[in-house]
Amino acid sequence: MAANSETLIGPKLFPDIRKMSEKDLNSVVINESRSYEFPWTRGIFKDCLGRDYECWVVSLEEQVIGHGIFSLAANEAHLLNLCIQPGFQGRGFGRMLVHHILTVARVAAVELVFLEVRISNLAANQLYESIGFTQIGVRKSYYPAKVGYEDAKVLALDVSRYFASDNVYLGWN
Repeated sequence: MAANSETLIGPKLFPDIRKMSEKDLNSVVINESRSYEFPWTRGIFKDCLGRDYECWVVSLEEQVIGHGIFSLAANEAHLLNLCIQPGFQGRGFGRMLVHHILTVARVAAVELVFLEVRISNLAANQLYESIGFTQIGVRKSYYPAKVGYEDAKVLALDVSRYFASDNVYLGWN
């Protein structure tokens, strides 16, 4: 049976993506701390809002269930943070948010999007690879870990190739 919006999130519930505001910070920090062992702090998110970063949230019925932050510079974007609340992971919200970010980047004439991802974050690695990101390097000891540090994969995506590919997110059925 093909998944549709009702099997993914329930009847008549459609996600909304909007700009993050300071009023979202409590929810964003809670989601971040539930999702990551080494979460960003409220101060980091507040700093991102105060800069020229693109800060977005995904919400369902006004409940913030995810967020994404990226920077734009010199026809490039850097995806700095992507998070979906654990109870909503695996339902397409991360893919939808990445597609939104890539759409914003495309409008801003971005050619390449870069990101780092923990090698141990298998779900995120799988998501990014399925979208079309490719590994271009490794950052040694990039992320803090319980013991020492963990390496990060450095991934890149050609925005025009993404929008010309079969990987483009087409929305809810």
